[in-house]
Amino acid sequence: MAEVINMPRLSDTMEEGTLAKWFKKVGDTVKEGEILAEIETDKATMEFESFHDGILLHIGIDEGSTAPVDSIIAIIGSKGEDISSLLKNADIKVKEEPKPEVKEEPKPEVKEEPKPEVKEEPKPEVKEEPKPVSNNNKPSDRILISPLAKSLAKEKGIDISSVKGTGDNGRIIKRDIDSFKPSNYSQFSQPSPQLTESSYETQNSTMRKAIAKRLADSKFSAPHYYLNIELEMDNMISFRKQFIQTQNIKISFNDIIAKAVSLSLAKHPNVNSRWYDDKIIFNEHVHLGVAVAVDDGLIVPIVKFANSKDLPQINSEIKDFAERAKNKKLTPAEIEGSTFTISNLGMFGIESFTSIINQPNSAILSIGAIVQKPIIKNNEVVVGNTMKLTLACDHRTVDGATGSLFLKTLKEYVENPVSILI
Repeated sequence: MAEVINMPRLSDTMEEGTLAKWFKKVGDTVKEGEILAEIETDKATMEFESFHDGILLHIGIDEGSTAPVDSIIAIIGSKGEDISSLLKNADIKVKEEPKPEVKEEPKPEVKEEPKPEVKEEPKPEVKEEPKPVSNNNKPSDRILISPLAKSLAKEKGIDISSVKGTGDNGRIIKRDIDSFKPSNYSQFSQPSPQLTESSYETQNSTMRKAIAKRLADSKFSAPHYYLNIELEMDNMISFRKQFIQTQNIKISFNDIIAKAVSLSLAKHPNVNSRWYDDKIIFNEHVHLGVAVAVDDGLIVPIVKFANSKDLPQINSEIKDFAERAKNKKLTPAEIEGSTFTISNLGMFGIESFTSIINQPNSAILSIGAIVQKPIIKNNEVVVGNTMKLTLACDHRTVDGATGSLFLKTLKEYVENPVSILI
């Protein structure tokens, strides 16, 4: 019996999906567990497996088309099976962009005005004045310049036509060349080439549109405010170096920050909370979202129970998520349910920045680059390493003092990183 394959709901906020790529064509044999298609959702592009064995009898939407959740995308069955009744009853909905209706404006009727009668006035008699007799003595185009001034101008590369002479009859003399100052635009400058404007456009992907909508909703619905702190990083630099040498695991600064953030959140559940219209949920577990840049947007895989995991586990999961995010191999469960998010642009040399809260989370932490700079230690100016963090908070759930206490705890962990191992 033929099976209808519907557009799956691959995330809790997904309302429609775009069929990015078909891995099978009509007539191909399909086995259970084989990748059937690649579907772009509001959060990621994911591979969609077949749950049935059989022949691909029908494809409901073409590559690049968008369809609502639960609408038919394919039918799998036996070779030669009649599927006409399924197609007749199936919910086939392919979303097309609405074309703007062009209304033709009625052309106004133009009535020709009668031309007024023009009476020709008699022309007054014009007496021709006698023309003066020319003596053909035109002023000479030759530039008057002394031999010395001419030689000096040639030596200095000065165009004598741009020099004003102060000698008799405008003659250019030596002092005119000596005092000449060329204009800002050299006579040797080339004319600017003719430039043309150019641009190109791409269609917004489902992910790009979803990012735009969700971030705009968050920014304009949640009252954001920002707290900044600068941390000393010398101890963390030494800690990381020793950890790599002793454990033979190349952890990153981001891994250490992620662990420190997770431990701090466990002590400050207000910052690890979720806002809903009728309630606030204070999470005692920490599901840490780690923002990862991909070609067509941003995706946030989640380290579940991050506060209970050690550094090697966090390092391994973040590496794995980043690799699979770029290859579009993440599952819906791996990008749903974060309680807090971190975003790091330090690898690009960005010292500080602000982020938009990933709702329904109550906060997000922006991590900047480690910068070497003069700092004061023991009343002396020394060269040290610092890092700036910016905490964006939703004022509905996190007050200023609450956010500040969280950053104070985080500072203690970061500046004394051995404490995260205890």
